[in-house]
Amino acid sequence: MNKREPRRGPASHNVAKFNIGTDGTLLATAAMLLPDHKPTKLKSMPRHNQLAINGVPTTQFDRPVKAGDQLWVNFDSSFQVFSHPRIKLVYEDNDIIVVDKGYGVLSTAAGRHSDDTVFSTLQKYARGFSDKARVYVVHRLDRDTSGLMLLTRTKQAREKLTTNWNNMVIERKYIAIVEGKVDKPEDTIKSYLVEDEENYLMHSTTDKKAGQLAVTHYRLVKQGKKFAMVELMIKTGRKNQLRVHMQEMGNPVSGDRKYGGHSSPINRIALHATTLSFVHPITGKLVTFNSPIPSNFNTLIK
Repeated sequence: MNKREPRRGPASHNVAKFNIGTDGTLLATAAMLLPDHKPTKLKSMPRHNQLAINGVPTTQFDRPVKAGDQLWVNFDSSFQVFSHPRIKLVYEDNDIIVVDKGYGVLSTAAGRHSDDTVFSTLQKYARGFSDKARVYVVHRLDRDTSGLMLLTRTKQAREKLTTNWNNMVIERKYIAIVEGKVDKPEDTIKSYLVEDEENYLMHSTTDKKAGQLAVTHYRLVKQGKKFAMVELMIKTGRKNQLRVHMQEMGNPVSGDRKYGGHSSPINRIALHATTLSFVHPITGKLVTFNSPIPSNFNTLIK
């Protein structure tokens, strides 16, 4: 059992965090960790957003919990509940935040002031707990790419991830709907990417000194009449890497006019980050998150 760790802010005043030792349900676990609370009091706490798993409030009293999770208890008031129409909070603890970003949302302001980026939204959320709270972007998704994105709460976590990215990030998978017929069921594309300073487009070069190595593994999931669904796996994560490699393969991503695609029947670039698996920068445990394929991707294949 952990000692109470107060967090000051408009939405949270006296919060304790407990390590969960065995699998169970939210209410049963809370009863075990809070033996001085009467059953009626315990039952009322989820309804008032006073219980959270790994920092994410829940009102589901029978929600499954696992050994290794943390139960957060707000004794004085309700937890601040994250809400955004285009950003979903997937996981949160003291060190990291994982979100599911909608297409059309910028990861950061990219030199322009914006109050509706992933960074600014999560920063505002963190400040609801403490005026000194910070979040740090570890990797970015293009504005029109949806899916899983990782941020950290501390400089220590950010530095561990950024300095050991290739060793700590075990798997990053994307699903894309690409145009045309994919010739090979699976392959690896390797090139050196460089940015054209005149029109800001990325392209491959044979000059190792001029470009950065980019490696993309792909697997054909399903071939349709006009489009194909492919699973893309990356390790290097260069700017626009997947979009460039699909264009150079002859199968541009649906809706990606910047890199050879035509207008999209679903009015978006059909690229979605589905899997993010990495070593937690503080606990050292392997954590994996998955995001479902957008339903309208399947309409293109049908």
